[in-house]
Formats: sequence, structure tokens, C-alpha cells
Amino acid sequence: MVEIIDPQIAHTTIEGLLVITPKQVTDERGTIREIIRSSWLKENGIISDFEQANSTLTHKGGLRGLHAEAMTKLVTIVSGEAFGAYVDIREDSGTYGEVVTVNITPGVMVLVPEGVCNGFQALANNTEYLYFFDREWKPGMPGSALAPLDPELGIEWPIAVDTENRAMISEKDLTAPRFAEL
Repeated sequence: MVEIIDPQIAHTTIEGLLVITPKQVTDERGTIREIIRSSWLKENGIISDFEQANSTLTHKGGLRGLHAEAMTKLVTIVSGEAFGAYVDIREDSGTYGEVVTVNITPGVMVLVPEGVCNGFQALANNTEYLYFFDREWKPGMPGSALAPLDPELGIEWPIAVDTENRAMISEKDLTAPRFAEL
């Protein structure tokens, strides 16, 4: 039996932050997911010209972010599961300061607009997080970061973070500015 899931877009409470379900076809052998279909993205007003793609392999409990470089990102999971957290730090945005969290599994994608912080915590061993960027990352590129454990943000990370354990959080992320310092 073949199951087809048509692509869908869900808007969030952060302006421009979208949760996307790509087209998926499942049969007895497994599932095929469309990660990028340029024509569908363009038809739906979503950036479709990406200049760079990266993946990270993160161990269970590992937390990465919150980062907002001068680029739009399309993120998803290839394998594993992650808890994604997003914070709007665009001062001119009507949703400035808004926080959204999304459980990300294979078949769930999030479009993160420029100026919105992106972070995640791996909920399974060897979680592979895939990023597409509309610009190439360059040293010195403008951007911001927030401390993901800032209590003002109210993010309830599913796995308690040991701040002394660098396998869970980097020193750079741990000491990033708090939201009140922006």
C-alpha cells in the first residue's frame, strides 16, 4: 500500500517562521521525502535558491544555538529527533521577543527567516540536523546569538542541560548574551 502526504505549510506565531511538511511517499520499502522542490517553494513564496547546506551530527541531549546569522535557513532532521527553539530578535518585527518551539522529526522542516534565532536539542543519539542557507556563511558575517538557557526566554528544553558538560552545551552558547542584553 502506498501512502502519499502532500506538502503543507503551517504558520507560527513568529512572523515568517514556517513549519513545512514536504511531499512524502511511503510504501513497504520505506519513505521518500522531498527536501527541496524549487518550483513548489517558489509557488508558495518561499526562498528556493540555497547557496550552502550543512549537517550536524549531535548526541542525545546536545544543545546547539541560539544563533541568528544574516541568512535565511531551512532546517530539518535526516535521522533522529530534535526539539527546535526559535526566538525573534528582529527589532522591527511585530513578533519581536516571541519564542516558538517545534518537535522536529524526519518529514518536518522549519523555515527560519533572517534575524530569528535558531537552536535545537537532540532527543535521540546521532541526530542529524540538516541546514540549507540562502547565503554562504563567511567569517565575520553579521549575526547575533542568545544564551539558550536564559530563563527570560522560558524555553523548556526536554533534557536537562549540565552546564559543565561540553558534550551538552558549548562555552560559546553558554556565555552568549541574554535577551535583555540585546
